[in-house]
Amino acid sequence: MALLHKGLDAVFEPVLFSQKEKIEFSNQTLVPILCDASQIICDSWSIACYLDDNYKDYPTLFGDQKARSLTKQFNYWVDIIIHPLLAKAIMTDVFEYGVADQDKNYFRKSREKRFGMSLEKFSSRSQEDIKHLQNALKPLSAILRDQAFIAGNSPSYADYILFGSVKFALLTCPRVIFPRDGSIGEWVNRMTNYYSKNED
Repeated sequence: MALLHKGLDAVFEPVLFSQKEKIEFSNQTLVPILCDASQIICDSWSIACYLDDNYKDYPTLFGDQKARSLTKQFNYWVDIIIHPLLAKAIMTDVFEYGVADQDKNYFRKSREKRFGMSLEKFSSRSQEDIKHLQNALKPLSAILRDQAFIAGNSPSYADYILFGSVKFALLTCPRVIFPRDGSIGEWVNRMTNYYSKNED
């Protein structure tokens, strides 16, 4: 989404859990990775900063430095508060619907080692887990009642930070995790339409 926002062309290479040899050149084991000429940039936040710093003639992802600092705070909030709650709500669905067959054994073992319990115990598909996530999103819901996007009148990187996770959940979980109505549901629809329009 950051590349679409900037209007930059790119070639995308999917990487399965069982294909880590594809990214050995980056000297780490996680995606996303951006390769730009001789530059190798890892981590979504670092990639967004790199794009704005090196492609200044294209639409900005952040705005000014103050906006970037505020977006970084939002990024931490999503990472520390929202992502753990989302993982607990959908991890079993991700395993069932979002992980390739050849990766299921690795995914289960690595996640169960991380959580110290079975996937089914960690993520039991309970409504309570969804409620905890939706309660954590209430401050954002209040913001979106006053403005169309997290960043104001148009989307910026703050919107992409959370919408990336929303899109992942929509693709890997058949249950309703995020509200379909109200300010957050309306924001999801706006972001979906914006993303689809720019993808075309």
